[in-house]
Amino acid sequence: MIGILYFIIIVCANTIGAISGMGGGVLIKPIFDLINVHSVAAVSFYSSVAVLTMSIVSTYKQTKNGIKVDWPFALQISVGAVVGGLLGNGVFEKLLHLFPSGREVQLVQIVLTVFTLLFSFLYSKSIWRNFKFESGILKIGTGLLLGFLASLLGIGGGPINVALIMLLFNVPIKEATVYSIISIFFSQLSKVTTIFLTVDLSRYDLTILYYVIPAAIIGGFVGSYISKQVTDKKVNQVYQVVIILVLLINIYNGWSVF
Repeated sequence: MIGILYFIIIVCANTIGAISGMGGGVLIKPIFDLINVHSVAAVSFYSSVAVLTMSIVSTYKQTKNGIKVDWPFALQISVGAVVGGLLGNGVFEKLLHLFPSGREVQLVQIVLTVFTLLFSFLYSKSIWRNFKFESGILKIGTGLLLGFLASLLGIGGGPINVALIMLLFNVPIKEATVYSIISIFFSQLSKVTTIFLTVDLSRYDLTILYYVIPAAIIGGFVGSYISKQVTDKKVNQVYQVVIILVLLINIYNGWSVF
């Protein structure tokens, strides 16, 4: 029963995540926390696998849809995302070691997620003007920050990806969603690979992946198809609505944990 519920949530979340560039995990993680069936570590793992799968499908479909990708730019962001994903997972495991109950770790994740949501929502209201930085070091550093947060928070990507890429590099929102999802792929690939190589997998119910992976594939395909049909304005509206929804869920979860 819980597998079917996870399946439905992931299809919906990854569809929205592929359209908005958030990656789906920003919805999956807090909703799974709200359901409260699995541990913080397990929820983060399932979310990462779902988002990694979605990012593969979505990147393929978006490029097939004719979205132009500046691959040198994508590569610089991705290099940083790989390193950030490894660092974020290391900090996450360290926090779990310090706080085995997971309650404090979940609270840290919620607080940081709320801050990134607020930043992203304010940016979507055109409060700040875009920059147009060309520095390769800054692009790698941006990827590192995004990968670190995605891995630590267990949300795979998040609204801050799109907002920060647009703010620093003056990239249109549809292109920013693609770069966001590419960076999500590399950050989550490094995280999931590290988990499989270094963590005792017995702490996860791996049968849940039979629901997680197909749902993520479907969500990635559906989201990419819808993204092709809608305008930049519609993408921005979806982006804002999701931010508000996830903000409310995280505030409720934070109140429940606290």
